[in-house]
Amino acid sequence: MTSTTAFTLTRQSPHFGAHVTGIDLSSVDTSTAAEIRAALLEHKVLFFTDQSLDAERHIEFANYFGETTSSHPVMPALDSEHPQIWEIDSTDPTARNDAWHTDVTFVARPPMGAVLRAVQVPDVGGDTLWADLEQAYWSLSKPVRDLVDQLDAEHDGSHEFGDYLAQYGGNDWDGATVKRLDPVVHPVVRVHPETGRPALFVSPWFTKRIIGVSEAESRGILDLLFAHLTKPEHIVRHRWQQGDVAMWDNRNTMHYATLNYGDFHRVMHRVTIAGDVPIGIGR
Repeated sequence: MTSTTAFTLTRQSPHFGAHVTGIDLSSVDTSTAAEIRAALLEHKVLFFTDQSLDAERHIEFANYFGETTSSHPVMPALDSEHPQIWEIDSTDPTARNDAWHTDVTFVARPPMGAVLRAVQVPDVGGDTLWADLEQAYWSLSKPVRDLVDQLDAEHDGSHEFGDYLAQYGGNDWDGATVKRLDPVVHPVVRVHPETGRPALFVSPWFTKRIIGVSEAESRGILDLLFAHLTKPEHIVRHRWQQGDVAMWDNRNTMHYATLNYGDFHRVMHRVTIAGDVPIGIGR
């Protein structure tokens, strides 16, 4: 347990994840936000309990950490008054998120991070898991690290969101209206722009192939990495309660929302924070 001037942190593992207590996110100031950012850079995912944020204060809190984006490149916003909020509603199969992914890596500038608020959660089930892509990188053997340091990978969201885009059209994202979901290329290992620490930057949902190798080699490399990323020692699990808020660094984590709550109507609200172009090692 670690105390700061504004809150108390309880680590979930030596390298990854922390519960934050003693803070009201609806009354954060610039100084407190700076301490939260420092904690986020250290722990990568933070969990706040007993919060009472409404939609406006949710957006206001996220704005302390950078420019907020529209709800999603394709998925609709909560409403016209809150274009930054994506309502992740379990009645919409497109929004269930029961696959490992880093958010919106299929664009040139994926989000820096996100703030997720529990609106309606079951008594049991519906947990979310996060994986530490930085620790996963360092726990690879050095020969494999040397290999992946050199590689780039294609990310594509058209399989997951292409039909929705064709039917409803896209949102404004990064200064333009999304009209197509063309694949983009990112380094397999990304250097964090604030800490300088490397992390794997691939995930099963959106990373489709390794550039410059055969199809068989690409599948073999990705299968190896995907299996490695989800080893239990790289993962923390959060059991949601009403009033919980999670905040994560999207540049060195991925996550998975478990779909194990039957017919319960689970609802979450997410605000994302604009990011930058991923840069690889030595580039």
